[in-house]
Amino acid sequence: MTASEEPLTVLIADDQPLVRRGIALIFHADPGVRVVGEAGDGREAVDLALEVRPDVVLMDIRMPRLDGVEATAALATALPECRVLALSTFDMDEYVVGALRAGAAGFLPKDVSPEELVAAVHTVSRGEAAVAPRLLTRLISAYVTTPAPRAAQRVRPDLTSRETDVWTLMARGYDNTEIAEALRISPSTVKNHVTAVFAKLGARDRAQAVIAAYESGLITAGQ
Repeated sequence: MTASEEPLTVLIADDQPLVRRGIALIFHADPGVRVVGEAGDGREAVDLALEVRPDVVLMDIRMPRLDGVEATAALATALPECRVLALSTFDMDEYVVGALRAGAAGFLPKDVSPEELVAAVHTVSRGEAAVAPRLLTRLISAYVTTPAPRAAQRVRPDLTSRETDVWTLMARGYDNTEIAEALRISPSTVKNHVTAVFAKLGARDRAQAVIAAYESGLITAGQ
């Protein structure tokens, strides 16, 4: 970060004070991040976020009064420029899928390293999704119910065949480099197709696009 750049602002929402303090201490070591508040439940997180307008909210999924899924949905509506990074004690948690569907920009299990946590905050602040593609696929295939195939046809009528190929590989856990290799196209072309898929699906990011793939019947668990 240069002297002229403002640090990213982060709000920490977790019902355990010790966890909040530990996360805050991690960010104190990074001059590019400034913690602007701590909340002990989902309702407090939403109210405080609307007051301090952070760049990123670290949102524990399971909290009292208002859980992390409901709080994420509220922030996606009231403060869409704020990015939510969901946190869970478990790497396979159905609440995480709910948070991603509600608008969370990424997910991390709480046992990640401090370096991974800091990197993820910077990633979501740039408008990118912070979740390993294959972990995302495992989560969604485990907890998203696929509707009848007929319903799927309403979801993707305007995608080109190449965009559908890219979407399918995203849903199978491929990152952009792997998609480029599989389809024998350049990474920049993949990025353009991914952007088009997001726009046509009305998906905010990769996580929502993958959820849509399973919900639409494009891909099913085990494929």
